[in-house]
Amino acid sequence: MKTETLAHTAIEPGILYFGTPVVLISSENEDGSANLAPMSSAFWLGWRAMLGLGARSKTAQNLLRTRECVLNLPSDALAAAVDRLALTTGSDPVPPGKVSRGYFHVADKFSRAGLTPVASETVSPPRVAECPVAMEAVVEAVHPVADEDPSQRGGIVAIEVRVQRVFVHEEVRVPGSPDRIDPDAWRPLIMSFQKLYGLGSQVHPSTLARIPERLYRGPDIDRARGVSSLG
Repeated sequence: MKTETLAHTAIEPGILYFGTPVVLISSENEDGSANLAPMSSAFWLGWRAMLGLGARSKTAQNLLRTRECVLNLPSDALAAAVDRLALTTGSDPVPPGKVSRGYFHVADKFSRAGLTPVASETVSPPRVAECPVAMEAVVEAVHPVADEDPSQRGGIVAIEVRVQRVFVHEEVRVPGSPDRIDPDAWRPLIMSFQKLYGLGSQVHPSTLARIPERLYRGPDIDRARGVSSLG
């Protein structure tokens, strides 16, 4: 092995999006209409998720006001629909920071993307019918990001949400299992440095996969079972 091929070089990329799944967040506007926004700064712990959002975005404002949303996960087959939402915002007027990047206001994001809203069971915002995975969630906490820096204070928030329902298409379930997702069937849409990708095949057996998923089940699942349907 040549040591020169292992040398690191210091760089300063403008963003650090090394690759995360795209999430389409549906939320409710002040007039009761639905907003739909793509994002990729999200990660999950149990039945909770952390969502990194610009505090002045329409999605963040809606979540902070209504305390609920749906996290819709598009497959790689929905890349074109997701891309149609690029540079759109539910904010009117468009915030100055987004104007400079070429954003424009769109009131009906579902129509813009060519996606179908379907009524949710426990929250007001609709699910996206075409997304193989949709998780209804409520806001539990809001964590400021970069709050120690006066130039960034108030601009970014990490919103902690708790999932109340998980809905999936049958095609992504493990055959014969009531609760498991088949990772070979689930093809998430990945954003890496602003570009859209899909997943390849498994590259190596996983030792962690030997642990039964039931051993990860936490108390939020029991809590979710106690949430009544809106209807």
